[in-house]
Amino acid sequence: MSNDQKSSETQSDSDLIDEVLEQAADIDKQAEENDEAVEVEAVEVSVEDLQKQLAKAEKKAADNLDKALRVQAEMENLKRRTQKDLDSAHKYGLEKFAKELLAVIDSLELGIQAATSDLPEVLKLKEGSELTIAQFEAVFAKFNIEAINPIGEAFNPEFHQAMTMVPSPDAEPNSVINVFQKGYVLNGRLIRPAMVVVAQAVAGDDSAKIDEQA
Repeated sequence: MSNDQKSSETQSDSDLIDEVLEQAADIDKQAEENDEAVEVEAVEVSVEDLQKQLAKAEKKAADNLDKALRVQAEMENLKRRTQKDLDSAHKYGLEKFAKELLAVIDSLELGIQAATSDLPEVLKLKEGSELTIAQFEAVFAKFNIEAINPIGEAFNPEFHQAMTMVPSPDAEPNSVINVFQKGYVLNGRLIRPAMVVVAQAVAGDDSAKIDEQA
């Protein structure tokens, strides 16, 4: 074999090796590019999933916050109602008891009105009844129970119950001229109206005619 042939064969082998190496490099490069594309796609998918999860978490947090605010509002309303009930129970809890005591006071007052005799025994009984009524009144004042005795005042249907109307030339029309039974209020709330007689304008009274014309 000549030297030229050997040189040609050596060159062919070298070219073949270079071609193989070049193809291998291209394959490696393509593989790297494919890996990078897969990684990018995976990252994009992962970010999208995270955004969806974040949106769900934010919605759930908003729903929970709304529920918490509603529960807090309901608790505040319940607290106010409970406090109002407690205040009312504390303020008006004596109403039923006070009504029962009014019957006792009424009996004592009727007994005093009936005690017209000057006998010592009757006078002592009358004095004892008056002292007992004074004690009741002191206890009532301590617990904000006030009597309604509206003689001479204008008739007020919120606190007075008219038993009858009587013509009276000496009293203002629609004013109270007599009290059959005193009324009472507990902390400003009526527990019994006063039973009263109301003055009525006398027929033919000029002032009554003027009022009617007005």
